[in-house]
Amino acid sequence: MIRTKIIVLLLAGASTAAAAQPAQRPQGQADPRLSGSVPVDIVSATPVALSLGEAIQRGLQHNLGVLSGQEGVEAARGARMRALADLLPHVSGRFTRAEQQINLQAFGIPIPAGASPLIPPFGIWDARVMLSQPILDLRAINEAKAGAKRLEAAEFGYEDTRDLVVLVCANLYLQAVAATSRVDSARAQLATAETLYRIAADRKQAGIAAGIEVLRANVQVETQRQRLIASEADLDTDKLRLARAIGLPLAQVYTVSEKVPYMPLDDITPDEALARAYASRADFKQKQALVAAAEAGRGAASGERMPAVYLNADYGAIGPTLGGALPTFSVLLGVRLPIFQGGAIQGRIQEASAAMRQQQAELADLKGRIEYEIRSALLELKAVTELLKAAESRVALADAQLRQATDRFAAGVASNLEVVEAQEAVATASESRIGTLYIYNSAKAALARAMGLAEEQAARLLKDEGK
Repeated sequence: MIRTKIIVLLLAGASTAAAAQPAQRPQGQADPRLSGSVPVDIVSATPVALSLGEAIQRGLQHNLGVLSGQEGVEAARGARMRALADLLPHVSGRFTRAEQQINLQAFGIPIPAGASPLIPPFGIWDARVMLSQPILDLRAINEAKAGAKRLEAAEFGYEDTRDLVVLVCANLYLQAVAATSRVDSARAQLATAETLYRIAADRKQAGIAAGIEVLRANVQVETQRQRLIASEADLDTDKLRLARAIGLPLAQVYTVSEKVPYMPLDDITPDEALARAYASRADFKQKQALVAAAEAGRGAASGERMPAVYLNADYGAIGPTLGGALPTFSVLLGVRLPIFQGGAIQGRIQEASAAMRQQQAELADLKGRIEYEIRSALLELKAVTELLKAAESRVALADAQLRQATDRFAAGVASNLEVVEAQEAVATASESRIGTLYIYNSAKAALARAMGLAEEQAARLLKDEGK
């Protein structure tokens, strides 16, 4: 990834035509919910000045990924309650009135000759409270454990989603900042081109410059105007994407109020970053909880082979009238023992074992991926820091080149061809600096995410707190 970004950046700096083209857009997020939101604000007639911290906070409040994560936690909490219900007492009540007529012959009771086998209709009232309570059920115990771990995993997943939303919002804000810088640069270059055009026109009017120089200066003005139009269109698009992700109404006029300058990162070793990541990353904790849930699920499947002890009891009153009802009760202590289930239990054990091994493998893979992300981000920051220094030097040299070329042209010792070339060098150097600064700040945000500290430290890492 770092090589691709550096090569693209260097190619953009080597070609004058590249400076006139819109910046390449990063590919969309894997989860489309992270780029969506549920806007709730009313459009204000006053333009809004949006800071980086405000953009992140709005994203955490209105981004669709965060809202979906909240509902995911509620769903997991409901599933845990259902699993826990198998261990808790079940109490129900019943109140009935029955009219009966019994035929004794239907029960095989002999009836004397001439006697009627029918007992006259009679009514029975029955009011009863029933209790069912598992005493020992290993399957239900492990299912409850698994439900608790799944809820824990859902909560960590929600935290991880918030970290991703912070990264998405910060990246979109950085894109808008870079686009704003390109617009400012294009406006400055257009103003310079217009000034040089007037100088060329005055020199031609005085008879000391050829018409080709005026034409060349006019072409440069239109070229810079085209760059400005393209840069403004890119800025509008980037601001729409940011507004879409943070829940800001798309019709709301706003500006990004922070420039997010270069701020060197505090020295941190890969081992220190890894230690923070393993202690802080919510997705790592989520996967650990899922492994524990899978282990409990396997225990639940194995528990189906074991006897289950349960208690059933009821207490109530029964009688022909409500006033004449007499109290009765029953207590049943039972043991349920599976003998032959046609291989169903073994099949569930195999499924649960496979799910457990899969979660364990994914945990090991995630641990390696975290280390890769940490080391990759640190390497990228190191490389881009040097590129940024070179880009700053290149801008200073290009500005000096333009000043000298302009002075030579105004003095009549050179044509404006040197000026046009110098303008292109300034445009290219400016684009290189803007692109490199965006990559640098994006890498800082990615490092915060890789360490599991995006929500806590992303805004601090991307701006000068002293300003």
